[in-house]
Amino acid sequence: MGTLRMGALTRRRVGMRAADLEYAVLDTETTGLEPRTGARIVEVAVVRVRGDGTVVEEFSTLVDPRAEVRGQEFHGIGDSDTVGAPTVAQLAPRLARLLSGAVVVSHNLDFEQRFLAAELVPAGLPAGQSGLCTLRALRSQLSLERYSLPKASYQLSGDWPTGQHTALGDARACAKLLVEMIANAPGELRYSGPAPRLLPIPADPVGLPTRWKPRTAPPPGGLDPLRPWRARWRALELDPLLCGGSFGTTDRAIAELAAHRDTRLRERVATAAAVTGGIAATVAGGLLAHLGKNWAAGLR
Repeated sequence: MGTLRMGALTRRRVGMRAADLEYAVLDTETTGLEPRTGARIVEVAVVRVRGDGTVVEEFSTLVDPRAEVRGQEFHGIGDSDTVGAPTVAQLAPRLARLLSGAVVVSHNLDFEQRFLAAELVPAGLPAGQSGLCTLRALRSQLSLERYSLPKASYQLSGDWPTGQHTALGDARACAKLLVEMIANAPGELRYSGPAPRLLPIPADPVGLPTRWKPRTAPPPGGLDPLRPWRARWRALELDPLLCGGSFGTTDRAIAELAAHRDTRLRERVATAAAVTGGIAATVAGGLLAHLGKNWAAGLR
């Protein structure tokens, strides 16, 4: 969609150290699954966090969708809750500041990106920031039974996230999952993808301060203490591009087969490079020896 430039987490020696970056962990609650069928954003939260787990800023607000609020059985937000809440046009400048200079993160970022593209980018949010999906990252790096945010969090650390189906609660849970992943990796995790950039900040559409309407207040003290993971990391990391969708048995088998094929290819390339380098060194050594003999003969 062009809204975000997607990157990935890897244990290979490429890209930037994941621990050195800042992340804007984003979550939305919506009236449905597809903006193409009329679904709209009713709540947004961002947790700005460093790779070491330090929370820089937290923000959340309800959003007036200018339409009937559906999906109350999932998110608990009703029509009366969004009265007086800002619109997406009022939200765009604040969201741009929160995302600027950071990697945008969500658990199933494909979902959030659809709503960014459908509502917030047309309202003025600049496109083209770096992105990272923790759902794809987990599937790429770890072998788990289930990869949903609450079930993965419980499998890995023994803790169920609090505040589920509130934008701020889910954003905090995703931020904790991300920084625990960086801290618990068997080797240094790196972010491979476009570097985060500073975004131009759109002007406030009404020229007056916007009144935010948070549903939940951020708990004090930042994220909960990070935990060591009970996790089986994959010996061969999978291609995140193959880790979307339902990721059922067939999807996993295809991704694992591709990982073995890519590993064999890299090994052959490395072997060929080593052989080529050895041959080049031998030829260069012989040439230098020959030149040395000719130079010595010329002195006699």
